[in-house]
Amino acid sequence: MAVWAAEMPAGPAPHYDVFWSRDMPVTSLAAFTACFGSYRYSQMETPEAGDYRDVSELLPWDRPVAGRYNETVDRASKWAAVLGVAPLALAGYSYGVGDVTGQEVAGFSLMFAQALALQSGLNLMVRSMEFWPRPYIYAEDGAGARKAKSARGEAYGSFFSGHASAAFTVAVFTGEWFSEIYPQSPYRGVVWALALSAAGLEGVLRVAAGKHFWSDVAAGALVGSGVSLAVIQVHKQRSDRVGLWAGLGSVGVAVRI
Repeated sequence: MAVWAAEMPAGPAPHYDVFWSRDMPVTSLAAFTACFGSYRYSQMETPEAGDYRDVSELLPWDRPVAGRYNETVDRASKWAAVLGVAPLALAGYSYGVGDVTGQEVAGFSLMFAQALALQSGLNLMVRSMEFWPRPYIYAEDGAGARKAKSARGEAYGSFFSGHASAAFTVAVFTGEWFSEIYPQSPYRGVVWALALSAAGLEGVLRVAAGKHFWSDVAAGALVGSGVSLAVIQVHKQRSDRVGLWAGLGSVGVAVRI
C-alpha cells in the first residue's frame, strides 16, 4: 500500500510555477539589475575626439558598417517596438477564449517582465563599458557626421544592441507561450518562425540605421534569448512527484516521473 505525502490537484496542471518564495528574489534581482544598469548608463561620458577605437580595430565583419547612418530606418526600427506586446496579446487571447486561467496569464506576465528587466539591465551595464562607439560616429560627412557632432556618452557604447536583445526576448516568449498552451497546433513552427524572423529583422534595421554593428546584434540576440530561456526554465511546471511510501516491513521515498 502506498501513502503519498500530497495529492495531485484536480484538473489540468498549470504550465508554469510561480511562487512568492522564489519569484520575490528573482524579481528583486531583475529590478536591481535594471536600475543599476540605468545608473551606469546615465553616467557615461563623451570621450575626446579620437579617444576610442579606430575603424581598423573593429572586428573585420563590422568595419564595412562604420560611418553608416539612415535616420528613416532608425525611426522604423524604433516603431518596431510596438511588437513587444505580442506575448501579452497572445496570452490575452488565450485567456479570452478560455484556454488558460487569469492566474496563468499573470504568472506569464511576471516572467516576461523579469526577463525584460534582466536583459535590459545587462545591456545597459555592458554598454556603459564603451567597448566601441555606434557606427555613425565614424561618419565623415552627411547626416551621420552631423549627428556625430551632437553625440553624447551613450553613443560610444554600441556593444551590445538593446533593441536586438529585447526583440529576441519578445520572440522567445511569444513562441514559448504558443507552444506550451497549444502543443498540438500545426502552427507552432510558423509562430516560432515569424517571431524569430521579426526579431532578426529588427537587428538588421539597427545595422542599416547605423546604430549598431553586426556583432552588437548577434550578442544582443544571444543575451535576449538566453535570459528568456533561463527565466522560462526556472518557472516550467515540473512533472516529478515525490512521496512517502510504506509497505510490510519497509518504508521509503517514491519518485514518480
